[in-house]
Amino acid sequence: MQEHQAQKPLEAIPPPPQTLEETGLDPDLLVQLIVKTLHSAGEATGSEIAGDLRLPYFVLDPLFQFLRAEKLIEVRGVEGIEKGAYRYALTSLGRERAREFLDVSFYVGPAPVPLAQYAERVRRQSVYDVRVDRETLRAVLSEIVVSDEVIEQLGPAINSGHSIFLYGPSGNGKTLIAEAIGAAIATKGEIFIPHAIEVSHQIIRVFNPVDHTPVADPPGASHDRRWVRCRRPTVFVGGELTLEMLDLRLNPISKYYEAPPQVKANGGVFILDDLGRQLVRPRDLLNRWIVPLEKRVDYFTLHTGEKFPLPFDTLVIFATNIEPRELVDDAFFRRIRFKIRVANPTRPMYEEIFRRYCERRGLAYDPAVVEFLYHEVYERYGIEPRGCHPRDLIEHIVGRAKFTESPAVLSEEAIARACRSYFILEP
Repeated sequence: MQEHQAQKPLEAIPPPPQTLEETGLDPDLLVQLIVKTLHSAGEATGSEIAGDLRLPYFVLDPLFQFLRAEKLIEVRGVEGIEKGAYRYALTSLGRERAREFLDVSFYVGPAPVPLAQYAERVRRQSVYDVRVDRETLRAVLSEIVVSDEVIEQLGPAINSGHSIFLYGPSGNGKTLIAEAIGAAIATKGEIFIPHAIEVSHQIIRVFNPVDHTPVADPPGASHDRRWVRCRRPTVFVGGELTLEMLDLRLNPISKYYEAPPQVKANGGVFILDDLGRQLVRPRDLLNRWIVPLEKRVDYFTLHTGEKFPLPFDTLVIFATNIEPRELVDDAFFRRIRFKIRVANPTRPMYEEIFRRYCERRGLAYDPAVVEFLYHEVYERYGIEPRGCHPRDLIEHIVGRAKFTESPAVLSEEAIARACRSYFILEP
């Protein structure tokens, strides 16, 4: 098994390219993007088109000269003294060529970065290099009541950069803990996410405002605008996950690819929640991760049949309330370095959770109500106390108060009424 090697520190920025060669792209691909962009816009200045492609105009100027020489574009006016101020439109030949380009791909937008540049950038901003100390971990977990034992297990797991398996009964905060780990990682610097990647002239869109949170550049900073400065991402998938979602998806209408969630999570955290609740068999789903978890690389196939590798640089967190050995065998578990049980809360933890939710909802906390719960519900009916119960029961009380237009009050009567509609209380 390959072990992680020391990485070079993250360069401050991916520098803006100064020449066509430095973009790493075939000029033909950029020509296609310029023509398709102009086809969409109708008319635009060279600077406006360069802005859409997120490249400096002076880098693209030779291509504008080429397009003019080939009579694919024409000048319709001038809006300044710079070359980028020329206003362009497609000629009839240019419109014909645009339709040919659009038949291949409808992608219009920021120019992609080549695969090699993407792989190098991911290596330089690896999640392996993140260090989360005890203070940071306690801070992100401050809204959750977690035992010291769990915190002491989480710290080494996060700093290892290897996968984490959270398991235990439902309702005890596994998802919240996973999201808190993502928040801890996000505090440790920023990374650059490409708008798109180019592989063999195929476009793979990566940046997604749902998964990636842009961060403004510091004053005076300038970087290759094909990349977006972002917080380290946390990408979340649950019961909807299928094997197909983990592969490249070619949109049959737009004719370009959407990166799968684990690629969007590079440099950050990938949470696979509710493991075992997916339509696909857990063993099949987990076997899909064997090579990426071991080699830190994932392999994909284009519709042309070409296979290629992409970096797999994400802290994977599996969370499940199913007994682990019902899901996979020991061979797979050896590949998951950290298995952490999130158990039912102890009585003191439960009381603290209850107190916090009362405070959050403006109710006066009464320890006698918790004593009533333990004696009349948990012990009497053999129900296990879960970390989610205080929140859910208090919300029942608040909901009834709204319905009856009366103040919400924590009492044994109110909690008993909430329990009757929350639990299935059979003698």
